[in-house]
Amino acid sequence: MPPVLLPPAAERPQDLRVGAPAWRAAALAASRRAQQLTERCGHEAVGMWQPAEGARDPHLARHLSRAAYMEPWRFRVEMLKGGGTVERPPPGEGVTLWRGKTKPPAWRARLPLPLHRDARAMQTAELVFAHARGARLTAARLSRAQSQVNGQLRRLQQRRESCDRRLGEVRKGLLVNQQSARLRSFRHASEQIPDRVDSTLKWEKEELKSMKRKMEVDMEKSETLLKALASCRDTLGFYCQERLQAVELMNQPLDKVLEQAGRHSWVDLSRAPTPRTQGMKTPPPDPVGPYTPDCAAALFEAKRLLMESKEALAEMEQNERGLGEQQRQISHRVNNALQQKMRETLELKERMNMTLGLMRGTIHRCNKFNQEMYVTRGLIKGPLLKTHLEAKEKLDRPLVRMYQKHVGTQLPEATRLAQGTNRLQQHNTLMEKNLKELLTTRDRLAGCLGAKELGYEIDHNVVRLRRRQQHPHVGYEQAQQLVHD
Repeated sequence: MPPVLLPPAAERPQDLRVGAPAWRAAALAASRRAQQLTERCGHEAVGMWQPAEGARDPHLARHLSRAAYMEPWRFRVEMLKGGGTVERPPPGEGVTLWRGKTKPPAWRARLPLPLHRDARAMQTAELVFAHARGARLTAARLSRAQSQVNGQLRRLQQRRESCDRRLGEVRKGLLVNQQSARLRSFRHASEQIPDRVDSTLKWEKEELKSMKRKMEVDMEKSETLLKALASCRDTLGFYCQERLQAVELMNQPLDKVLEQAGRHSWVDLSRAPTPRTQGMKTPPPDPVGPYTPDCAAALFEAKRLLMESKEALAEMEQNERGLGEQQRQISHRVNNALQQKMRETLELKERMNMTLGLMRGTIHRCNKFNQEMYVTRGLIKGPLLKTHLEAKEKLDRPLVRMYQKHVGTQLPEATRLAQGTNRLQQHNTLMEKNLKELLTTRDRLAGCLGAKELGYEIDHNVVRLRRRQQHPHVGYEQAQQLVHD
């Protein structure tokens, strides 16, 4: 029996395919490529509308991939202080599905939509509007800062004018002090003995000089602050006008912009502090944005100057508050010393007048007694010439000559006459000396009384001058004119 021949493997009964393997492999490959392409395109089509962070992990199983994909979307359980719990949606953008307790993130398309041109135009408009709003807010801040700096500038100028008036009063006080010392120098030499009025005038001069130096320092500091504030105000105005060029077509007041921002000002120091910041915070400076570093530097400089000027105003007000009362007390003390000196001068004048009255009577009596003594001297000495002698006045008259013939009968008439004449001469000399001393003392006392009257008048004129020139209506220039006149 002949052997049975087997057909080739491709022609066996269990393989009824008649197509070529290459042809079949090519078809399967084409089908596989189409299926892969379909899946890839489907994934890409779905991925165009899915969030970028929501792609599935290829290493996870498909039945686990969806749960892992949706896990971040589910509500979160938070503990309350009382011990309870509450479910809250996760933060971020997206639509909250309260029924399903999920909040998927916002899906974004990766390809331009049919309204792509309109959307880009809206984005551009929004970008321009945002820049305009930022520029308008920056302009509002700069305008408000400029207004505050300008107000501080006015307050500092008013305080400076008040300080200048007070400095004029101090300078006028120094001028009055100089005039008072000059008027008192016209007194008599006997009245120019240094007294307490002179020391009080010197003390007043030193005190007024100290006040003047202190106020001049305040004036110099305020002048520096005025220049800095004026420069800062001009800078803020320039930057504000520069920002307003971008918002010319936006008709809205700048104060309304600050109200919408939730803050009245970024540099206002009078605003009451709050426990937490209300409204918008200061944005970071951006060289190409509306809030440039130059604007930030200008606002920072404005805030620094406002704080410094506020401290300077408080210091100037404190210094000025006590200077006026101190100057009035000093002037009152000097005037009291002058009036006390005038009262003492009046007392001395009254005493000198009484002494002069007594001396006048004594001198009159001494003159009268001296005249009588001259008459008595003439009677005792007798006649001056021999021809004036009478017989009864001669020492060799007959009665005396008869009596002197006896021994031991010398008459003491001549001796007694000589002794009386000498005693009268001595008394006359003493009286003349006393009279000269009285006259000299009277003249000296009269001169001293005149000096006291002149000193009293000068002190009175000094008091009148001080009261007249220290009147508030008399300025430093008028006081200078009075000195020159």
